[in-house]
Amino acid sequence: MDPKPVSASRTTITELMIPSYANFGGKIHGGILLSLMDKVAYACASKHSGAYCVTVSVDNVDFMQPVEVGELVSMKASVNYVGNSSMVVGIKVTAENVMKGFVKHTNTSYFALVAKDEENKLVKVPPLILENKEDVRRFVEARERRRIYFQSHKEMENAKKAFDMEEEIKKLEGERCQIRLKK
Repeated sequence: MDPKPVSASRTTITELMIPSYANFGGKIHGGILLSLMDKVAYACASKHSGAYCVTVSVDNVDFMQPVEVGELVSMKASVNYVGNSSMVVGIKVTAENVMKGFVKHTNTSYFALVAKDEENKLVKVPPLILENKEDVRRFVEARERRRIYFQSHKEMENAKKAFDMEEEIKKLEGERCQIRLKK
């Protein structure tokens, strides 16, 4: 399997934000943006892998600025990291007010996807050719995010196994909750 450069799978999706995408507050609904991010992540990962891809996790969905009706939203995606069958796709979201010529960065997210075959089995993806300093930085950062992700999931599993109700109730003192256990 020949390696592929990051540049070979870079993908951009741009869409005009229409009134039906707005939430009750008049801003573009976060779910609309997540759906567009998932689409661009799929397209990018599929271009790199040459296979059907599915999203397995999403990291860092922080909505830094609202998106308004009438703005042109662009989702720029690139494969930042590859494992055996997995890929991490970095996505930068910008919103452009075309009337005023103003562009704002609204979100940066990381989607982990895996490549699958027709029988829904994982398939190996091509290695990634890092072409510049930015590609190397993104690969290293994605690898570190994955390490932290797997470490935190392991810690949470261990915490579930070691859960002690009385001990945890003591730790909740001063929190904004009330415990009213039903017997």
